[in-house]
Amino acid sequence: MHERAQEQPWQVIAVVTQPDRPAGRGNKLVAGPVKQYAVEQNLPVLQPTSLRKQPAIVDELRALVPDLLIVAAYGLILPKNVLQIPTFGAINIHASLLPAYRGASPIAAAILDGQDETGVSIMLMDEGMDTGAVLTQAHQPIQPDDTTVSLTSRLADQGAALLLSTLPRWLAGDLPPIAQADLPGAVSLCRVIAKEAGLIDWHQPAVQIERMTRAYTPWPSAYTTWRNEVFKIWQAEVLPGRAEPGLIMALPSGVAVGTGEHLLSLRTVQPAGKRMMDMRSFLNGAPDFIGSRLGM
Repeated sequence: MHERAQEQPWQVIAVVTQPDRPAGRGNKLVAGPVKQYAVEQNLPVLQPTSLRKQPAIVDELRALVPDLLIVAAYGLILPKNVLQIPTFGAINIHASLLPAYRGASPIAAAILDGQDETGVSIMLMDEGMDTGAVLTQAHQPIQPDDTTVSLTSRLADQGAALLLSTLPRWLAGDLPPIAQADLPGAVSLCRVIAKEAGLIDWHQPAVQIERMTRAYTPWPSAYTTWRNEVFKIWQAEVLPGRAEPGLIMALPSGVAVGTGEHLLSLRTVQPAGKRMMDMRSFLNGAPDFIGSRLGM
């Protein structure tokens, strides 16, 4: 919840967020940051496991008589009976320029695709997956060194600011919704990222593997194997040159790996059971790294 929301002429009457999750070595249930903030603000908190299977929670929402629902990274599709509760509908903050990148991982997908721009869409929710009409949009450049972490941070701030400027116009009836079919760009979809998505295929071009290192930070990371153990690559750079896919070679500028096209210079890595470290520090303890192969 953006702190400026407390300064606006509306009242937040409740917060709905996903259930507490186990975390840490003891797998103790830990509240997420949204719940923690809501509790600090003395706001009622609802934590359904499923809005479709828990009608009592839907009844609680209906009893609150909300004028509007605001949804951000909730992770679940709202059923029709929930969407029909608020007078002014349900508004979602989506981290892409719709209709591009509908779905669960728009930020990582934009980085993986090598886009130089993305943005935020404030949209009305319907029963589809990010298919509702759009109220406002804002553009955000993607920097060459952006990771999902850095880009998410900027988009979150941008989305909060855009929401606060959009709501007064929407509530006043001065903002006609725009069907996504009338917006520029083609429809594209992105799905929940699986852990296996981070596994590097060294026959891919170096540029694609470098994008993986940024798109999959912090999870699931771009990873391969070395000595039959997981070897994570957190930062890398594409260099001209050619070598067999997966072959590790020394260069005057450092260490590079052969790919399907060009070389991938390794900058920051994490061997199994160790901390993240720069390439030079890793080589101090693993001089036999040069000349071996990754992915084996």
